[in-house]
Amino acid sequence: MNLNTPTRDSVIQLSRSLPSFPAVIAEILSTLDDPDASIHTLVGSINRDPIISARILSVANTAAVRGRRESAVSDIATATSLIGLSRVRHITLISSLSTFGGCAARIGLPVTFWQHSVAMGVCCEEIAQHIAAPVAPSLALVAGLLHDIGQLWLHHFNALTMRNCWLDAKVRSMGIEMMEREHFGVDHCTVGAWLVEHWKLPASVVAAIGYHHDPDSESTTTLAPLVPLVHVAEVLSNALDLTGRTENQVARISSKACSQLGLIWNEDIRLLFGRIESRSSHANAFFDSLH
Repeated sequence: MNLNTPTRDSVIQLSRSLPSFPAVIAEILSTLDDPDASIHTLVGSINRDPIISARILSVANTAAVRGRRESAVSDIATATSLIGLSRVRHITLISSLSTFGGCAARIGLPVTFWQHSVAMGVCCEEIAQHIAAPVAPSLALVAGLLHDIGQLWLHHFNALTMRNCWLDAKVRSMGIEMMEREHFGVDHCTVGAWLVEHWKLPASVVAAIGYHHDPDSESTTTLAPLVPLVHVAEVLSNALDLTGRTENQVARISSKACSQLGLIWNEDIRLLFGRIESRSSHANAFFDSLH
């Protein structure tokens, strides 16, 4: 079947039938990583999302009961102080999973697509916390979670052709992005970058999604370390076989990307792998409960 090559405009137009990544979630996550952001800024962002607010208050009140607090927690500032920023980050992630997980299921994507996305979010966040390079863990988590969002769009555009891309990539032992360019005229990296740019996510996230299969491109030389981080996370998540999906392909890891991140392959890397595997398994256990 001949397809018209998707353009940025056509991608944005068709994306209206898909749920966009809630801007408030990216805002909350980036606020959590900003040492100069006030608690009032965070509370203001959380209050704009009723689902996240309700979940935070619920968790806080459960903690209050266990701590024998006499009064119920009814405001976000008190709830955040009670349960801590780490827990708020986790609740925010779960909220984004609920939205996109339901979407992936509705349009017929294999569950392994979202399991891989979850594993990538965890992997990116853990690497960001492991390296010395200045990468905000929450933005790394968002970039990992959305790195293959272009595949969601391509599958929605033409599911049969997308499935043929996965099959051809496996049979021919070639990168999925190469098969997408052959079948669609554009790959999921470019489509994904168009989408997240339209959703007004930070430029570093846009670049990381657009170049995660090509971290050595000259275009990435001056970009933030989020680009090599997402590339390394993709290779590691496949090498560790975090989801056991048949689409996993262990690609060559870029030595330039590792150097940019200051990654040292010593005994500490084993501890990193252990944290990634443990957290990925836990996060995907929650995702499984959504189906």
